[in-house]
Amino acid sequence: MSVQAVARRYASALADVVLAHNEAREVQQELGDWAAMMHANPQLLEVFRNPVVAYDQKRKVLAALIARARVRPTTANFLQVLLRNHRLADLTEINHSFARVLDERAGLVLAQVTTARPVPAEQQEALRTRLAEMTGRKVYLQFKVDEELIGGIVTRIGSTVYDGSVRTRLQRIKQQMAGS
Repeated sequence: MSVQAVARRYASALADVVLAHNEAREVQQELGDWAAMMHANPQLLEVFRNPVVAYDQKRKVLAALIARARVRPTTANFLQVLLRNHRLADLTEINHSFARVLDERAGLVLAQVTTARPVPAEQQEALRTRLAEMTGRKVYLQFKVDEELIGGIVTRIGSTVYDGSVRTRLQRIKQQMAGS
């Protein structure tokens, strides 16, 4: 099973627990801080990733770090479950998946928008409104500029891409002319 599929399962289970206890954003923040700490200390990440290091040693290291960090019980329990299942090294991917699951359950969707030039605020709001109508959800827009588009807009929502760029239109015309 892929890391993304595993991450999605853990994220979904954690979301069930934190939403029931009304502590979703707090646990998400703590897990983000924890993942950042592990990646800032490659030796620590290697301890949890290395199968040669005994589980009891890993458990003691984790317990000491949890005591120092003073995280919520839900966060501490989740980290211990990840350690027990040899998934603590996948925490960053799990936390990304967790954020997506929380957004989905809140009815929020991310739209990645690429344009040839920066988009004025009033057009951003019009785009947000149109995408919200299309998806039936609240839309969070993330903008990126790519001058190679020449003009138009490319929007990605999940795995769906809406490509209205001039570059793509020109490529289609070129293909049609070559095929004639």
